[in-house]
Amino acid sequence: MASATDSPVIVPDEIEFVHGSSLWTDAWHRLRKNKLALFGLGCVLTITFLCLIGPLVTGYTYEQTDLTLKASPPLDKIIKRTETLKNDEKKVTFYSLTNIEDEFVEKPRDERKRIAAGLARGEEYSEGAFVYQSSNQKHLFGTDALGRDLLTRVLVGGRISLSVGFVATLISVAIGVVWGTTAGFAGGVVDNVMMRIVDVLYALPFTVIVILLMVFCGRNFILLFVAIGAVEWLTMARIVRGQIISLKHQEFVEAAVSLGLSRARIMFRHLIPNVTTVIVIYATLTVPNVMLLEAVLSFLGLGVPPPMSSWGVLISEGASTMETSPWLLWIPAAFFSLTLFSLNFLGDGLSDACNPKSAKD
Repeated sequence: MASATDSPVIVPDEIEFVHGSSLWTDAWHRLRKNKLALFGLGCVLTITFLCLIGPLVTGYTYEQTDLTLKASPPLDKIIKRTETLKNDEKKVTFYSLTNIEDEFVEKPRDERKRIAAGLARGEEYSEGAFVYQSSNQKHLFGTDALGRDLLTRVLVGGRISLSVGFVATLISVAIGVVWGTTAGFAGGVVDNVMMRIVDVLYALPFTVIVILLMVFCGRNFILLFVAIGAVEWLTMARIVRGQIISLKHQEFVEAAVSLGLSRARIMFRHLIPNVTTVIVIYATLTVPNVMLLEAVLSFLGLGVPPPMSSWGVLISEGASTMETSPWLLWIPAAFFSLTLFSLNFLGDGLSDACNPKSAKD
């Protein structure tokens, strides 16, 4: 008599295997549905690429000055003046079409305008040993009050502002994560003491402290990173501490403790990886705050030392000449605002994408 175990096993012709997906894969799928977040990501990547590569191909350096081209508007025609010296050598000077009338101040106003109009049409004008003609030189965003190419300075300034934003954020994240994880996992007296320190530091006017640091220690580029990063970690510490407290009684943590793993190993190998999404979201939203703080310091004259520039420095310089040369203000302000908006859109999108409850699948 055949037993039940002798019955044939029916194997389907095709077996469909379902592959699981990670949290980050699911988050990316949700992020792709958020058009504003993708727009923000695209803008941030594009601006970062332009700031890294752009100064290498503009043909100018950020400190290169030419006072005869001072405050020329965007795409203003550049006039080349060639002077023939006594030894038949040629001396070349460049003028913007906007300022060319200053070369002929001794002539009547109508004649100055006629000369400028002819040069604008591409005509050549000669007077004595001087020959004026159109040049192929261009300044896409014009020049500043010292005749420096504004496009180059905006892109180099973007390097500084983005570097301050990202590096200072990394510093604040590192301090905040370690501090919050230690306080939350240790608990008891250690937690109380560490969080009371955070409360005391919250009560201090940190913007004033950063200003005092910059005044007494000098306008040092590295100090700017450290000073801003050291005052932005408090909120991160509180957020991470709350997450760690909710995780430290989970089964996987208790299992790690029962296996005799060290506290440091549990914190850095088991707890912190489980709060990575929160850290990434908050870090993305911290970058624009750090950039704003740097811009405030630059506006107060405590930013990077000249001739270096950041977007905050350029906005400060443009504000002083906005009545006569408004492009010196609104061009760096446009780059700065677009970057801040994009980072905020990206941060909000990451917050929704990393929250499984937001999934509509």
